[in-house]
Amino acid sequence: MTAQPPGTETEHLTADAAGLDRAAALLAAGGLVAIPTETVYGLAVDARDDEAVARLYHAKGRPTFNPLIVHVADTEQASALVAMPPEAVRLAQDFWPGALTLVLPIRPDSGISPLVTAGLATLGVRVPAHPVARDLLRRTGPLAAPSANPSGQVSPTRASHVLEGLSGRIAAVVDGGASTVGVESTIVGVLPDPVLLRAGGIPSEALEACLGMGLFVGGEAGQPISPGQLASHYAPKGAVRLNAAAAEPGETMLGFGDVPGDLTLSASGDLVEAAANLFARLHELNRMGAERIAVAPVPETGLGRAINDRLRRAAAPR
Repeated sequence: MTAQPPGTETEHLTADAAGLDRAAALLAAGGLVAIPTETVYGLAVDARDDEAVARLYHAKGRPTFNPLIVHVADTEQASALVAMPPEAVRLAQDFWPGALTLVLPIRPDSGISPLVTAGLATLGVRVPAHPVARDLLRRTGPLAAPSANPSGQVSPTRASHVLEGLSGRIAAVVDGGASTVGVESTIVGVLPDPVLLRAGGIPSEALEACLGMGLFVGGEAGQPISPGQLASHYAPKGAVRLNAAAAEPGETMLGFGDVPGDLTLSASGDLVEAAANLFARLHELNRMGAERIAVAPVPETGLGRAINDRLRRAAAPR
């Protein structure tokens, strides 16, 4: 199986009506199209097309036991795919559209390819906030869309990042500018009690305030029940050392706040800025040829939890 015919050139589409019409046509034909979202760029396929989903796994080199998130235009589209208990409805009302994925029981008549769920009885769904993504979803219906990068490597926050990793392997990329959030969505399972499965673009404190309860953290053992649970993930080419006060000889320093570096996530210590910059900085380190990377400490609060989660997985043994 090949993701695209050999020698295929990846189309670079503009985020206007003509570009989105072309993207929708490619998706309807089973093509793989990278699309902008506010978190990171996603590699989209028709979530109901078994062959297209299989090509997506192949293009990314992603293990098929790792389930995919399905993006939808609104809560009505989501409700046709999954059962939504009261806690899920409350979270959707407060945080959709936005950087929240809900893992919920899949409806038997959803029509979603079983490859999307990795054979599980649950499905992760999200309504993205990016206007380009939602405009496309209104044209196409549900799209399975993991991050648009080779599996385990740095997630893309610009169209150029997508092309660095997947040019010639996918049909097109829709250029919607830089992602504003910069880290993937927060994932909460409601099965039936709410469980935090992945830290992400919405701080857990905000979710807990909405629910009026603390969130149990789970889902790390055994088969993943949502994306982002593999130990080694989001990795740059160089080895990563965390919580470094300064660089050692031969290391390239990624700073934060008062700890300076060759590059910095945020010189002012702003976690929102750091999240938006995280994957772009890791791509820059790749382009610099950094073989050993030291990363300054980042506070384990708010968006810092999501940043540290990605950094720990980037530093994990490969």
